[in-house]
Amino acid sequence: MTSQQVGLHPKPGEAFLGMPTFTKAAHIALADDQLRRNLGHATHTIRDKRKRVVGELEDWQDLRSTAAAIKDNTLANLDRHLEQFEAAATAAGATVHWAADAAEACKIGIEIAQRHRATDVIKVKSMATQEIGLNEELEKNGIHAWETDLAELIVQLGGDTPSHFLVPAIHRNRDEIRQIFADKMGEVGRPAPADLTDEPRRLAEAARLHLREKFLAGKVAFSGANFAIAETGTLVVLESEGNGRMCLTLPDVLVSVVGIEKLLPTFADLEVFLQVLPRSSTAERMNPYTTMWTGVTEGDGPQEVHIILLDNGRTRALADTTGRQALRCIRCSACLNVCPVYERVGGHAYGSVYPGPIGAILNPLLHGVSEPHDAALPYASSLCGACYEACPVKIDIPSVLVEQRAEVIEDRAERGGPNAEALAMRIAAWTFADHRRLERAQRLAGRVGPAAKYVRRLPGMLGGWTQSRDLPPVPRESFHQWWERTRAAGKEGGR
Repeated sequence: MTSQQVGLHPKPGEAFLGMPTFTKAAHIALADDQLRRNLGHATHTIRDKRKRVVGELEDWQDLRSTAAAIKDNTLANLDRHLEQFEAAATAAGATVHWAADAAEACKIGIEIAQRHRATDVIKVKSMATQEIGLNEELEKNGIHAWETDLAELIVQLGGDTPSHFLVPAIHRNRDEIRQIFADKMGEVGRPAPADLTDEPRRLAEAARLHLREKFLAGKVAFSGANFAIAETGTLVVLESEGNGRMCLTLPDVLVSVVGIEKLLPTFADLEVFLQVLPRSSTAERMNPYTTMWTGVTEGDGPQEVHIILLDNGRTRALADTTGRQALRCIRCSACLNVCPVYERVGGHAYGSVYPGPIGAILNPLLHGVSEPHDAALPYASSLCGACYEACPVKIDIPSVLVEQRAEVIEDRAERGGPNAEALAMRIAAWTFADHRRLERAQRLAGRVGPAAKYVRRLPGMLGGWTQSRDLPPVPRESFHQWWERTRAAGKEGGR
C-alpha cells in the first residue's frame, strides 16, 4: 500500500462529511510517511524564519499585548462597531448584507452572481468562503469558481482540500504539484507546458500563464478580508503574490464575505496588525501586497461592491466568557507551525477548514460540542503551550481546551447519562472528598495489591492507558499508613 493510499483525502463538496473523528483520523494520518516528511520540512522552515524576524523587534511582547487589547475592546463593543462599519461602507457606495449562517451567505452570493449572468467567477484566498462552502454551492448552481492563489489552485486542481491557513497545499511536495499541473490544467483552461519540471520557478510560471486567462475573463470576483475598519467602512486584504490585487481591481463586481470578528475600530489600530500578521504568518517584515478599498470609486476598480457580514456561530463564541478570545484570531497560522500534534497529523485530520490548535477550539466554539467531530477536537492537543507562546494576539489556547474538555464531559452526561469516564471521575471525587473513604479505599487496594502484579493490561476504557504503559504495582500500605506506623514506632522508641 502506498502512502497516497494510506492518507486522508477529503474531497471538495463532501469535505470532512463522513470523515472519522480526530482520534481515528490522526491514526490514519500518522501512517502517511510522505505527509509527515512534507509537514516536517515545511513547518520547521516557516518556524525558523518567523523566529528570526520576530527576534528583530524589541517590543514584540508589547505589540502582542496591544493587539490582544484592541481585539478584546472591539469584541466588547462589536454591535456598535458593526453598525458604524455598515453606515460608513454604505455611504461610500457599497451594499452591506447580513448573513446569520452559511446557507444565507451562499444564497446572497449566488443571487449576485446570477444577476450578472456569471458562469465563471474568480476568487481571492479566503477562509470565510471555505467555511461556508461557497465554491461547492456556486457549482451546484452552474457557476464555476476559480481559485487564483497558487496554493489554493494546487488544492483545487488536485481535487483536494486545504490543510493549512497560510500554505493550503503544505501536504503536497513539488513533484506531486508538477504532476497535478500536468494532468489537470488542460482540463479547465490553459494547459501546463509539456516540459514542465518541479522547479519552483517553472511551476509558478505555469500557474501565472494559466491564471492570466482567468483574470482577464472574470467579471465577478469573490474575496474575504483580513480586516474591516469600522470608522471608514474599508476592507483590507494582505497577500504575497499579487493575485488578490488582480481579483480586487479587475472585475466589474466584487463580493466580499467577512466574518464579523474581523472588525477594527480605527485606521490607527491597523498599524499594530500590519506588524504582527506578516511576521507571524509568512515570516516577513511586511507583506508584499496590501490592498484596501472603501465602497465604489467611479471609473476605478469594481463598480459594484457587496459586503456579506457573516455570523455563522460567531455570536455563540462571543457568549463564551473563556472561549471568546478565539475571535481575536487573525489566521496567521503561527500556532499550527509550532504544534507537535499538527506537525505529525496535518490539517485534514481535524475535519474542518480550521485545523491546528486554533481550529481545535474554534470549531467547538462555533458549533458546540454535541457533534462527535467537534467533541473530539479539544483532545487534539498535548497542552504543551507552544501555541500560546507563538500567538501574536495572545490567545490562551491551552486554557480554552481545558474548559472545552469539561464541557464535553458535561454534555455527554446531560445527553446520555454518565459514561464510563464521567462515572469514574464522580466515584473518584466522592472518594477523595472524605479522608475516611480514601483510607478505606487505600486499605482495600493494599490487600489486592499483591495480586495486581500479575495484571499487565486493564480491561475496557482503562485499557487505552496500559497500551503503552506498564500497570504500576499497588503498595501494601499508603503513605498515611506508613507515617502512622513509623511515627508510632518513633514514639515508642523514645519512651
